[in-house]
Amino acid sequence: MPEETAPANATTAPTEPGSRSSVLRGLGCGCVTLIALPALAVLVLVAALAWDSLGSTDSPHVAPDEMASRAFQRSQEPYDVLGFKRTVEPGVEDIGVSTENTFSSGYCYDEGLLGLEDKTVDGAYRMSHSWALDHVPASQAVSGLRRLHQHLKDNGWEVTSYREGGKGKDWELYLQRDDGDELMSFTWYPDREYFTGNATVPCAYDPGWEEGDTGPAGDNQRPPAFGPSRRD
Repeated sequence: MPEETAPANATTAPTEPGSRSSVLRGLGCGCVTLIALPALAVLVLVAALAWDSLGSTDSPHVAPDEMASRAFQRSQEPYDVLGFKRTVEPGVEDIGVSTENTFSSGYCYDEGLLGLEDKTVDGAYRMSHSWALDHVPASQAVSGLRRLHQHLKDNGWEVTSYREGGKGKDWELYLQRDDGDELMSFTWYPDREYFTGNATVPCAYDPGWEEGDTGPAGDNQRPPAFGPSRRD
């Protein structure tokens, strides 16, 4: 059936500003606005609540001892690549001076719907393993760090900072992967021949966490002795 068109000489009567039809149209727009605004507010509220809920549960539910073990194992490969042969007992006597082999636990944070918040997530934690050696000469530290730098790059780690010291400056290597979910860092202090390493694994949610618990989960973990995985 052909489309119907208005005659060429047809005219449309203008609508007076105060006419009944113009008033009704105005009321119609106003009603739509009044309905849309509350609906939009509800959507924003639902999205915000959903984000908060996601922020508290999106980490895997893993016990602190298992995440501590993962951090410990993450340190093992660099230690072998660096070529160190000593075994380090758990604990630290004098931070920055003596050998170290410790676990630490930190909070995980929720940045909120717009990425503007910075609040801790109840029950979520992040485990790290730190180790240190004293009496590490330049002949071992320099070649070891250069070798480790290349090895980790070749194995999927992103180097966020690398500095070769000299003239009294420290040697530093910082890396990450999975958008910063995993971190590693290494520093050698030539003035005191002191070498440190740290490995941090992704956030996890403590399945044993209960309302009212204080401090990050896993802050009482103790590592086993740390040393080379291969015995020559």
